[in-house]
Amino acid sequence: MSGKSIRLGRFLGEDRNVAVVAMDHGAEFGPIDGLSDLLATLGKLRAADGILLNPGVVGKCSSFFAAPHAPAMITRLTWTTSYCFPWNYKEAHTCRILSPAEALSAGADLVMASCILQSGEESLDRDNVGLFTEIAAEAEAAGVPLIGELYPLQAEELPEAELHDQIYRGARILAELGADAIKTFYTGPRFGEVVASAGVPLFVLGASKKAKEIDALRMAHQAVQAGARGVVFGRNVFQASDPARFLSALAKVVREKATPEQAMG
Repeated sequence: MSGKSIRLGRFLGEDRNVAVVAMDHGAEFGPIDGLSDLLATLGKLRAADGILLNPGVVGKCSSFFAAPHAPAMITRLTWTTSYCFPWNYKEAHTCRILSPAEALSAGADLVMASCILQSGEESLDRDNVGLFTEIAAEAEAAGVPLIGELYPLQAEELPEAELHDQIYRGARILAELGADAIKTFYTGPRFGEVVASAGVPLFVLGASKKAKEIDALRMAHQAVQAGARGVVFGRNVFQASDPARFLSALAKVVREKATPEQAMG
């Protein structure tokens, strides 16, 4: 059994679902509500199964992750222009910001890299795929599991059928390129098709904060019922009225498959 298999097994087990909190928004948004004091926010999220961070803040959080029973550290390896929503960038140029070996040395349990497809330019898609496969090979050599991030351009503006088609095709492509798991959008009633096609564990992202907290729980519940192995929620957790309470409810929905109403009760 490889080091990568051991680390992925510790994180997911045979049938364990996970609730991960994304706290990597600062590299694209700059200052954002809920993350002004990173350590204070982390202190409310000890019940998470994993925390997603940018490499520049890992050192500041080392005491949190060194504690017994701390969440897994998931470190982002790439930066993509199209994620900089305040600047309204429309193209998906991606660069490496850390190597898998460097992330592992800093304490990461898993790593994440994005791969934007259907950018509208064939050469850009080629370059994005080339970078992703390089990172996948390096992650394999380092023995660290790679989560591929599949976030179509202007995803939240796409019609549901188009979003589903892009996720359905893209998830299988990222798995074929070396992703050990995939973080992407929940696509609605047909999401089970994505799960069946990808062949690797899928985690559903939260994207924009929902108007009502129970709506985020409902999406998580639907995704898990369709076969997702968990969620990677950011703003819906750390911008909740009570982040610790919301995370507790989210964990019940994801791990125990409780209904949102049961979890909130």
